[in-house]
Amino acid sequence: MNHIEFEEKINYKFKDDSLLTEATCHSSYANERRDENIKSSERLEFLGDSVLSMIVSEYLFRTYPDYEEGVLSRIRREIVDSVSLAAFAREIGLGDMLLLGHGEEQLGGRDRQSNLEDAFEALVAAIYLDGGTEAARAFVLPFAMKTAERTLAQHKLNDPKTKLQEIVQTGGAASPRYVITGESGPDHKKVFECDVLVENNVMGHGTGPSKKEAEKAAAEEALKRYFPDD
Repeated sequence: MNHIEFEEKINYKFKDDSLLTEATCHSSYANERRDENIKSSERLEFLGDSVLSMIVSEYLFRTYPDYEEGVLSRIRREIVDSVSLAAFAREIGLGDMLLLGHGEEQLGGRDRQSNLEDAFEALVAAIYLDGGTEAARAFVLPFAMKTAERTLAQHKLNDPKTKLQEIVQTGGAASPRYVITGESGPDHKKVFECDVLVENNVMGHGTGPSKKEAEKAAAEEALKRYFPDD
């Protein structure tokens, strides 16, 4: 696959074609051609890691306003981990584009997970440098969206607030609203009370040593209304 075919596949055309070459240049290839002063993808990998994290974090923050930090972090880890990034790279045929040294080619480096992960990060950085944040976001978000949806489907039962959110939204209602209704006890041993409202109806009440714990307890009580036999 040449550059033109690859650009059609990823739906992005580089203004500076050298960035795509650099993004796909493995260190083994550059090392074998030191006299030619060829740049490997390592610096782009460094930048791409940060760009990926920024785009994915912002997407999750804006898309799931009612999810706690722990849930968002778990989804982000699923999106940017080595296995996922290598899978994204395979999906677009990035391995076929890699420039590899002879030894790395012979050892199957074109489909090595670490190589594909690094190349995907470098490609994100190359698009970011060539076309800006919006271009990088347009490239990354389709991968992020489907991975986030799959992760939530697999793990939503682990967190009562997440599960309640999914159930309520599936039914067409607005997101649950958590209201702290009271607190008691000394500063070092506070007890918070919380109601969770769905369409302005109180569906659950909970208490806990922190506001987050009280919200979780309220969500758990609300879930009993939906699943009374659990």
